[in-house]
Amino acid sequence: MADQWIAIARENELAPGQMKRVSAAGKRLLLCNADGKHHVVDEMCSHEDYSLYLGCIQEGRIKCSLHGSYFDLETGKPDCEPASEAISVYEVKIVDGQVWVRV
Repeated sequence: MADQWIAIARENELAPGQMKRVSAAGKRLLLCNADGKHHVVDEMCSHEDYSLYLGCIQEGRIKCSLHGSYFDLETGKPDCEPASEAISVYEVKIVDGQVWVRV
């Protein structure tokens, strides 16, 4: 199946620092607004399969509230232990005030 673009939110739906859980193509994802830029990442932490929605967004990273690992919202890479595996990141575009993700 080829990649597809799916509309997931209005561009102005989230204020900076806010997140929204979304389901797209059978995946559990998070839409994150980091200082006005939209990112979409896997919802679950790669370390303990814990929802990153329960964490917070700081300086372009998302924090897992279970063990404190931070993941870069651009690359998905963790920048501190205990997580050692990246989370998936997805391409995002804004068209006519709508946020789209490619899955």
